[in-house]
This record gives sequence, structure tokens and C-alpha cells, in this order.
Amino acid sequence: MHPITHAEARPDHPAIIMSGSGETLTYGEMDAYANRFAQLLRARGLKHGDHFGVLLENSIHYLPIVWGSQRAGTMMVPVSTRLTAPEICYILKDAGVKLLITSTYFDDRLDDIRSACAGIDTLVIGGNGESDYEAALNAQPSEPIADQAPGQYMLYSSGTTGAPKGVRPAPPDSDDILAVNPLVGLAVMGAGMPADGSMVYLSPAPLYHAAPLGWCTTAHRLGGTVVVMEKFDPVHALETIEKYRVTDSQWVPTHYVRMLKLEPEEREGHDLSSHQRALHAAAPCPVPIKREMIEWWGPIINEYYAGSEGIGMTLIKAADWLEHPGSVGKAIHGTIHVCGPEGEELEAGQDGLLFFENETIPTYHNDPEKTADAMHEKGWMTLGDIGHVDEDGYLYLTDRKSHMIISGGVNIYPQEIENLLVTHDKVMDAAVIGAPCPDFGEKVVAVVQPMDMGEAGEALEAELRDFLAPNLSKVKMPKLFDFRPALPREANGKLYKRELRDEYQRKAEEETEQA
Repeated sequence: MHPITHAEARPDHPAIIMSGSGETLTYGEMDAYANRFAQLLRARGLKHGDHFGVLLENSIHYLPIVWGSQRAGTMMVPVSTRLTAPEICYILKDAGVKLLITSTYFDDRLDDIRSACAGIDTLVIGGNGESDYEAALNAQPSEPIADQAPGQYMLYSSGTTGAPKGVRPAPPDSDDILAVNPLVGLAVMGAGMPADGSMVYLSPAPLYHAAPLGWCTTAHRLGGTVVVMEKFDPVHALETIEKYRVTDSQWVPTHYVRMLKLEPEEREGHDLSSHQRALHAAAPCPVPIKREMIEWWGPIINEYYAGSEGIGMTLIKAADWLEHPGSVGKAIHGTIHVCGPEGEELEAGQDGLLFFENETIPTYHNDPEKTADAMHEKGWMTLGDIGHVDEDGYLYLTDRKSHMIISGGVNIYPQEIENLLVTHDKVMDAAVIGAPCPDFGEKVVAVVQPMDMGEAGEALEAELRDFLAPNLSKVKMPKLFDFRPALPREANGKLYKRELRDEYQRKAEEETEQA
């Protein structure tokens, strides 16, 4: 299954619809675009295995560029749109890209990027002169290139624990661009996605992330229509499901929280009857949030756990989740091993570092030390998560190893505290971190985004403490509540806790110097 076959069979069927503007590309149009882009890559000197960067907002151009790379055998490097010019240039240089595709959306950073990355060929959507992307693309023929081969992505970590690292995938198994993709089998057999071209798939997240890229391209392999939101908005998401009769979608828990915080009339005023399957991942979903979503949308919500590394995947459907609340399911790709501090395998129910055993293991680009740190002596690889497997084989996530707080010698996992906080009616978002403490090493700090910033203060703090007290031991109770209008959260749901921890570290150092 491949968009090429759908372009031949149903050239007028919509392949991409932008939910805000309504801009549409058919399969025939996307096929011609992808061929032109592959021709453009060759015209710019990129051969099989060469790297190019994509710094784009969600637009009609993104997925056709992906499919063009998939025909040119190149390594596409998607870049986060929230990064600063120095952070973007770090990735471009580290990845060794020969070409950057971007747009005038990034005009505030383009001059600095060009200056710092002067040796990188740059084409700009909406640009002019030699950097005019549309002119360069339209100058290319729409016929396939002579040396087609499947391309790959090199995704960079979000930098939540340090400088971003590129996940370099293992080489493809075949040079045939029409070869079966493993994710298609998981989508059809595991998630129940239709293979008859009837799917209307909603993508509410930034396309530069692993999950949106993976599921959008899978929907295209299955001949479905992908509806892309330019930017997530809870009301617009519900309107889009109704307007386009969306059948399938993929979310993160933050999306659920924002939709559940809507007023009842906003939540209930849309026809969601077409919606048959809703996937979610990226972060563990608080049990009360997921239970409320299932009550609202019905038993259509399926959860999976995976990572950009592609070493393993679990899946749990709504009916099984209701019997095993909090689980992210059983392994459907790779084998799970739960290990203790010395690498020993632990028994069912015991928390430890999670490893996946898989025949195909990636590496971290230009970072053999990070690759080695992620490996078990038996050749298994970890994503850095802590959790346990129960007697029935269901996996439960506890937290990220890097997020653990050690206060007075006690290990504290922030996820438990965050999951409780976001269920409070007056809390929109929350991040819990460890901040330096002279007495205990670290203290627990809750950084909270209230629903109404006007309510931030001592009264809300007291209310939250009372709310947490029945479920948290005293050692886990935040020593400080820091109210803010927004948190440094990626649109895919990941918190940039490193930014918050670094901020508190600097404050502690300044206080020490002044003492």
C-alpha cells in the first residue's frame, strides 16, 4: 500500500485537507508534488542517504515533502518550530543537512539561521529570488526520478534532559518504495483502522513529531484523507470532527485535558458520531482524565506507548483499559524487560527501568555515549522510562528516570503528583520538578497554570494542598507552588522540565553567591 497506488486508482480523492483554511490536495496532486520534490532534491545535489532539514509549520506542503523524500531515498530531519535560531542551527549542523526547506513563517529567525548556517542551501516557501521554494519546485518535472528508493526520518529528541539528539534509524530492509510498511499492519490489525480508503484521519499535533508523521503517512498508505489542524484548539478540534466526518484521530493527554476543561455547552454542541477510533500516546494519561474521556466519547479510545527510536510498542483498547486502568497495554512490537539497578530482570509488579528487545536497534547520531547508556548488556534498549508489568503482561508507566526527584534520600516520581493536580477544576496544567534544597538535596516544586490566573495566590495554594493531601504522603507534597500563565510544553504534550529545573538551579546559585 502506497499513495502512488491510490493516485493511480483514485486521483481525485482528497489526500490532505487543512482544517482551518480548507485547502486541499488530491492523491493525484500529491503524487505530482512528491515527484517534483524528489526531482528537486536531485537537482540540488542530494543523493541516496543525504540529509535535508524541514522547518515548517503545519501546512499543505509538509506531507507531500515527506512523500517526495520517501521516493528519493534521503534522510529527512524534521525540526521543531518552537526552537530558537541557535537551537535550530545546532540540529542542522549536527545532522549534516545539505538543504533546508522552511517558510516565511520563520522570518523572525531566518536571518540568524542563514548567518550561522551559511553553507546550507535554503529554500523558503513564500520566499523570492534564489530562495523561492515554489519557483524551484514548479521548475521540476512531475515524472518519477530514475533511482527511486525509500527515504527515512532522523528525528531529534525534544531536549528535555539536555541537547537534542538525533535518532538514527537502521537502514531500510528493502529498496522497494512500495514495500509493506510495518506500521500499516499495526494500524489495521492492532488499532482497527480501515484499509478500504474510507478513513478520515484527524491530526491535531505538529507534523514534525514522530507520532503525527507516522500515523499521517500510515493513513495515506491506507488511502485515507488526512485532515491537518494548523494549530490545536479544543473547540476547533470538535468542530473539525463534525465538519469532515472524522473517523480516526491521534491525540496526547494534554489535548484531552483541554477539551474536558471546556464549558459543557461547548463540549456537547457537536456531532461526533462519525468518530470511531481515537489513539493517544506521548505521555501517560491520568486515570480520571481517561475515564472521563471514555464516558464522553465512548469506548473508542485506544492508547499506545512507543518512542521515536521505534524499538517497541504497546497497545491497549478502551475495554481492556477499563479492566486495567492506568495500563498502556501489552507489547505488540518488541519484547519488554523490566530491570533493576544492576541490569537484573525484576518480577511482575516491581518497578524498574524498561527495556525493549528488538531485532532492529537504532543509534543516536554523533553520540555513541548516549547510545551506550541506553543499552542493556544483552542488547536491549531503553527509552528511559520507569514502570512495571503485571502478572497478565500489562505495562504500567511510573515516570521518566530523568524526572525522578531525590529528597532526603527518598525517590519521588513527579508524574503521580501532576496527574492529581490536572484533575482539579481550577488547574489547566501542571509540572512538578525537583529544585535545589540545602537540607534535603532537592525539594518538590509544583509549577501550576491555573484556569484563571487571577485566582493564583495563597488561597488557591491552600485549596490544592487540601486536594492533594488524601492521596499524597507528606514527603511528596510540594514544598512550593509556583503559579504561571503558561508552561513550557511542546504541542505533542511533552513538558520542557529542563527549562524549569535550570531556572531554579540558577536561582539557587544566585542566592548562594549573595549569601
